[in-house]
Amino acid sequence: MASKKYKLLLGVITLMTSAAFAQTGSGTGAGYSVFDSSVISQKNMPQQNEFWNNTYNFPAKPRNMWEVGVSAGALTVSGDVPAKFPTLGFSAHVRKAFGYIFSLRLQYLNGNAKGMNWQPAANYGSNTPWVAAGYIPLRRDDQGNLNTNAQNVFYNYKAHVQDLSLEGIFTLNNVRFHKQKTGFNLYGGAGLGFTWYHTKVNAKGADGNPYNFASIVAPTGGFVYDNRKAVTKALNALLDNTYESDAESENGRRPTLGSNTLKPSGTVILGVAYKLSKRINLALEDRHTFVKTDLLDGQRWQEHSRGDAVLTSDYDSYNYLSLGLNFNLGAKAVEPLWWLNPLDYAYSELNNPKHMKLPKPVFDDTDGDGVTDQLDREPNTPAGAPVDTHGVAKDTDGDGVPDYKDKQLITPTDCQPVDADGVGKCPDPACCKEINDKLNSGAYGDPTKKDCATDYPSLTLKGVSLSADNKAMLSTVAGKLKDKPTCAITLTAYPKADKRSQSLADKKLEAVKNYLVEKLGISADRITTDKVIDGGDANTIDIKSN
Repeated sequence: MASKKYKLLLGVITLMTSAAFAQTGSGTGAGYSVFDSSVISQKNMPQQNEFWNNTYNFPAKPRNMWEVGVSAGALTVSGDVPAKFPTLGFSAHVRKAFGYIFSLRLQYLNGNAKGMNWQPAANYGSNTPWVAAGYIPLRRDDQGNLNTNAQNVFYNYKAHVQDLSLEGIFTLNNVRFHKQKTGFNLYGGAGLGFTWYHTKVNAKGADGNPYNFASIVAPTGGFVYDNRKAVTKALNALLDNTYESDAESENGRRPTLGSNTLKPSGTVILGVAYKLSKRINLALEDRHTFVKTDLLDGQRWQEHSRGDAVLTSDYDSYNYLSLGLNFNLGAKAVEPLWWLNPLDYAYSELNNPKHMKLPKPVFDDTDGDGVTDQLDREPNTPAGAPVDTHGVAKDTDGDGVPDYKDKQLITPTDCQPVDADGVGKCPDPACCKEINDKLNSGAYGDPTKKDCATDYPSLTLKGVSLSADNKAMLSTVAGKLKDKPTCAITLTAYPKADKRSQSLADKKLEAVKNYLVEKLGISADRITTDKVIDGGDANTIDIKSN
């Protein structure tokens, strides 16, 4: 009978494993997206719509799979008679999450627990199965004397235990602040239910007669009750496995279920589950059940050496240590919520916002110079004043007068200090004194008449780099200026009104002027620059005589 039961259990596990693996391919994938409406029930869609429309902060709870599972393990009774190993039990359950922490589980348990005492007992007069089997217990007569023909027995039992319980389970480790998820799940819980059991004792041999417990002797004679291993070995050799006699029970005094005693029971649970895949996990669990009865092991009478037996008030309980295989079932649903970290969405949204409405950043620029106030070291420069990358007004020649006030943008060092307008007073070079004297004396004509050229070319610059044509034209300009040492020119650019165009115009003017001064030897004080907003082609620089 036991062999058929195990084969049936193995078949059920194999069938459910196949079904679970077959369903793995049609699941919702390894992750869970709050934007996946297929896992939201119709009941929760109004909340989900509010979330999508940013009128509610929380996404709706998704549908999650049911867990069904089977387990096998050791079922042992904690009572007056020591438990005997190994014993086998099995269970089946269905479990549903009601949140990320709490779930409910309905579990059915079925198993056999055995026990045997290696210490003998003689005062079992109130223990009916042993007296009914024909053993003579230790008794007192009317004068209080103990009988001398009492026989020792060794208590034993086999309890067939079943229960059905509803358990509240709390997940202990799926809320994680520093890791998205984990491959194992710690849980604990408690439950209430009903236990029904039927206990028997092995009091007779195969011939129907009481056992000859006096035959358990040491090689040198006498009982060896001080040697547990030897006594246990002798009892195992003597006893068969029939358990033919009903143990004392509460039937008739308490509710029954068939031939079983029915009692309410309470259960506490502690376990750990290891995820094998999204659909399957392996669980190691210890479950202890308390029952208000002292007859699970068929023994409730406390022995006394004086030959009396008294009713004990301690209750038996049983423990189920098991290894189980659990399967997550359901389509268009996420994993059971106890496997998901409820902080996953919040952390994901903080790291890579996909749902939050973020306002466009606004950076103040009080003086409108193109450098935001947070970076501006001079936040009050006048409108149109050229500034550097730190928002500080440029002072190209370093004379202490910013460019927007400097009427002589590049004043040679020899001509500094300058006046309030940035204009310096340059001494006549010794090499040019003779020429200046001749000019002033009229040796080259009337010094008041410059007779400067007016046919200077216009340059086309799309960028700040000078082309070969630009350089050839500037060489012509330089030649004319050298022929007329008293003449000066103005470089004029025509930028648009925006700051970018004006900045580019400044760079073009600076490039042309630098080429005339540094490459062609024209004095910087003979060249001035000017900008006319929207006065012409932005790519053109005109050269005009002053």
